Amino acid sequence: MEKQINPTVKMVLELGPPILFFIIYMRLRDQSFTFGTVEYSGFIVSTLIFVPILLTAMAILWWLTGKLSRMQIFTAIMVIFFGGLTAWFNNEAFFKMKTTLVYGVFAGILGIGLLQGKSYLQFVLSEALPMKDEGWMIFTKRLTLAFVVLAVANEIIWRTMSTDLWVKIETFGFPLATLAFLWWQIMALQDYIEMDDQK
Repeated sequence: MEKQINPTVKMVLELGPPILFFIIYMRLRDQSFTFGTVEYSGFIVSTLIFVPILLTAMAILWWLTGKLSRMQIFTAIMVIFFGGLTAWFNNEAFFKMKTTLVYGVFAGILGIGLLQGKSYLQFVLSEALPMKDEGWMIFTKRLTLAFVVLAVANEIIWRTMSTDLWVKIETFGFPLATLAFLWWQIMALQDYIEMDDQK
């Protein structure tokens, strides 16, 4: 059973790790580190530091609430896997590709549901956001497209722009764009939202 915690504490645990990654990277970006006979860039060392920070935050969140969302668990697995590949091959491209894969998988899962005539978003979020079936289908189609756009954008950004710019967009740009999109959709779909007195 999920336990309620202070919203500010929850926000810090969820947003703290990527912000810490940004701060650590900005301090280490111009440095290189040698472990054994291998030299690693500041980006790769920042990535290796980020993984335990994220896992610690998730462990605290689980301890306080007794629950982690599927999205949080999946994201953590991707961070561990691609962070490991980044260190093993000493290639920062792996960690940058993680974002593309995460958004791509989300789009794929929602897309499979749409092909089945279902909204997986409704299955996950219906208790928090009561809405008519038609509204959920519209929301799901739009969010699927948004995830595709974000995946393509990440590929273009990390392949054509500097690591500094990618880190800034990854830490602030993508999350803010996603939040703005979700808020826009909630406002746009007001006609489909079911109020308590309508049930």
